Amino acid sequence: MDLKSGYPYWAIKNGLMCAFPRLEQDIRCDVAVIGAGVTGALIARALAAEQLDVVVVDERDIAWGSTAASTALLQYEIDTHMTDLAHRYGEGPAALVYESCASAIGMLQDIAAEVRDVGFASARSLYVASRWLHKRALRREYEMRSSHDIDVEWLGADEVRERFGVQAPCAILSSVAARVDPYRLTSRLLRRLSRRGVRIFDRTRVERLDVSGRQVVVHAEDMQIRARHVVMATGYAAQKWLRDCVAANRSSYACATDPIDREALGPWRDTLLWESARPYFYARPTDDNRLMIGGEDDAIDIPALRDRRLERKVRRLERRAEKFFPDVPVKSAFAWAGTFAETPDGLPYFGAHAQYGPRVLFAMAYGGNGITYSALGADLLAASIKRRRHPLAALFGFERSHR
Repeated sequence: MDLKSGYPYWAIKNGLMCAFPRLEQDIRCDVAVIGAGVTGALIARALAAEQLDVVVVDERDIAWGSTAASTALLQYEIDTHMTDLAHRYGEGPAALVYESCASAIGMLQDIAAEVRDVGFASARSLYVASRWLHKRALRREYEMRSSHDIDVEWLGADEVRERFGVQAPCAILSSVAARVDPYRLTSRLLRRLSRRGVRIFDRTRVERLDVSGRQVVVHAEDMQIRARHVVMATGYAAQKWLRDCVAANRSSYACATDPIDREALGPWRDTLLWESARPYFYARPTDDNRLMIGGEDDAIDIPALRDRRLERKVRRLERRAEKFFPDVPVKSAFAWAGTFAETPDGLPYFGAHAQYGPRVLFAMAYGGNGITYSALGADLLAASIKRRRHPLAALFGFERSHR
């Protein structure tokens, strides 16, 4: 394969930005966050802002799991249509999810400005109908979003072609979206938190939890962390801690081109693209003028088998890209694959599970909006630990599975 494959683009671009020590003694804290990816970093930030004593541990180097494989399309639009969520939970809750996700883009922008130099940029999002059969569903989706004052524009086939050069039956253009370098965001945020007193340990594997009414003892190899609360923020791997199966692991494939002349990128300089087909193709620009494209998701949950499929999947992605970017040279320079988890309704899980009780909280930012969900979930978990109500607690909690 005539490209650099096997490592995510962010890892190749940034290298190992920072490292932290292993845990080598027993310690105590208010909250132990297990997982030092972007979800764990955002949660640690929210908890530290509550003046809590926070410890973060990860079995890898920080940000080296799903965070490094993320393509980081920051959208309020989740994989499940607002109309479908409304059918399942009611229009009010569906609107709350979408409006909250839109506010999360602003939250992430503020965090990026605080941390600085993380490749954050505001963007638009173009949601394209893959076939004529999808036009009616997209129109209903547009009308429901509009009725809740979400800033969207309806584009017919002629407008999509004239403004974006894409042949499609129709599209929804959203003004609220963004992009970021997730590996850089996580690394810089954790380094900043470390300077402010958050203790961070990488290459430290958690083996079991002993939960009592007053504390949780985290057994990390030969060491112990005694914490009032634990947050499990280990991505798709968090499911191994639960008896219940709450999500399905899937594989996704992505690649990035060599830098492209900004003029040649045209409207894609500041536009994210995704489509109504499932699994969907998606694309976005990077801060160094590449196109990052991805999709071709499948149900494979065996890393070796997933990686053997990479070359074939990337060639399919390139062919699909030609449909959307006929005037842009799309030739992969970097390619990678990763595992992600998907819930039946497209919503995440943040909160306590009956298996462990209130002292162990889970942060499962699953689906295509993991970073957006993590920004919301960080505030939700901080509120839970401080015993405050949060408007998303019921919708993002495990209890909704029984509704």
